[in-house]
Amino acid sequence: MCPAGQVPSATVEVLPGRPGAAGLPGWATIVRVIVITRYSVPEADTEAFQSDAAAAVEALSRRPGFRRHRVGRAVDDPGLWTVVTEWEGVGFYRRALSDFDVKVNAVPLLSRAIDEPTAFEILTGDDAPE
Repeated sequence: MCPAGQVPSATVEVLPGRPGAAGLPGWATIVRVIVITRYSVPEADTEAFQSDAAAAVEALSRRPGFRRHRVGRAVDDPGLWTVVTEWEGVGFYRRALSDFDVKVNAVPLLSRAIDEPTAFEILTGDDAPE
């Protein structure tokens, strides 16, 4: 059962400066997330995929909370690609997906991603929360 007025961190982020559950076990303040989408891309579609990925990242990068991105290809399997974006929080990413420009330019690419979980909270790293 949740404390009154609060929900699990998996469904909401508590923004700094707002009343929240910082310090309570199982509850979190805002956490940065990385979104990792993987794609199986036939060699003949490589150029089109790179163009689609660039358009998707451009649209996503204009949304609040976007931090950075990377596009990569597997060294051992050149048909396996990934688009990685980093966000100030999962809410920023989810809200970005509802933007009209993102729906037009990014969702068509994202809909071709391998069906697996894509959003991960950052737990360690150079700028991870302490």
